[in-house]
Amino acid sequence: MTAAHVDLDRPSASDDRRSAAEDGSLPAPSLPDGALIIAGAPIAAEIRERVRRGVVAYRRRQRRAPVLAVLHLSRGPSFEMYARQIARAGERVGIEVRRVGIGVPSPAGTSFPRPNPGTPPVPGRRISGMALRARLRELSSDPEIDAIIVQQPLPRGIPPVAVFEGLDPARDVDGITPLNAGMLAAGQPAFAPATAQAVAEILDRSAGALEGLHAVVVGRSLAVGRPVAQLLLRRNCTVTVCHSRTRDLASYTRQADVLVVAAGRPGLLGAGMIRPGAIVVDVGTTVVDGRVVGDVDPEPARAVAAAVTPVPGGVGPVTNAILLEHVLQAARARARARERSRSR
Repeated sequence: MTAAHVDLDRPSASDDRRSAAEDGSLPAPSLPDGALIIAGAPIAAEIRERVRRGVVAYRRRQRRAPVLAVLHLSRGPSFEMYARQIARAGERVGIEVRRVGIGVPSPAGTSFPRPNPGTPPVPGRRISGMALRARLRELSSDPEIDAIIVQQPLPRGIPPVAVFEGLDPARDVDGITPLNAGMLAAGQPAFAPATAQAVAEILDRSAGALEGLHAVVVGRSLAVGRPVAQLLLRRNCTVTVCHSRTRDLASYTRQADVLVVAAGRPGLLGAGMIRPGAIVVDVGTTVVDGRVVGDVDPEPARAVAAAVTPVPGGVGPVTNAILLEHVLQAARARARARERSRSR
């Protein structure tokens, strides 16, 4: 298995809170006048249109659509809602999205919203790491499947190594395998996690030249914080990573020209913690009293920042669009590999 060759400079929403936020079923907090609001929808629309044109060309040449397999591991509204969002977006650009589960054949031709008997797993059924590993290996060897995403977070008791050992990095379009993470850290072409790539895309479009700016990333998760730091280093930012054990967090965030907050703690950054004129990207999504809020308190942020992303409607739409772009990139890479194989 090898890492997919894609552009790093060109990306997970999977829990109840993020799904509800990005689906628009919960209201965003109101914001006062002030800083520029960086809406994700126009950026996402541009990316989707680029993907749509690319898919048209791919289908013309390959006589098939790119195929994304969405692996469900348990029932519940969170991942189901997220997966349906991806399926609807995929349909709009011509990508086929298939729902798959554990212990059933690969459902060729089965896609959202039609149900696939046997998937997702029945309630109460426990999935072993061995079964997950075997299923991912099966999907990774299926010639019809170009890309795979796995339900996150993993069910309790499933070790991440089961995913790492079973998922082909070339089809790992959400950048969760160690090979893709290592290639990203080494500055080599690889899939970055979609949310991290979405943050970089937003900053590329809103901050202008990032070179030399001080970027502070609050959060060190494998899905967002660490890969965002790598992508910003690639853009020649000076990067500081803060986390739950950082002492005097405000002393760091007040230095940031670019502030990316992905801690999963609503309202973590408030008044006095943001440098005037900073660009603030809020990745957090939490439901509080029936409303969607981010990790950044919006009112003080807008009072001092030059630009901020809203929650919801900021990073989320761009994440979904970039995931689709990764699917197209994976399909193209596999098509090139097939062509090289035939020419030998």
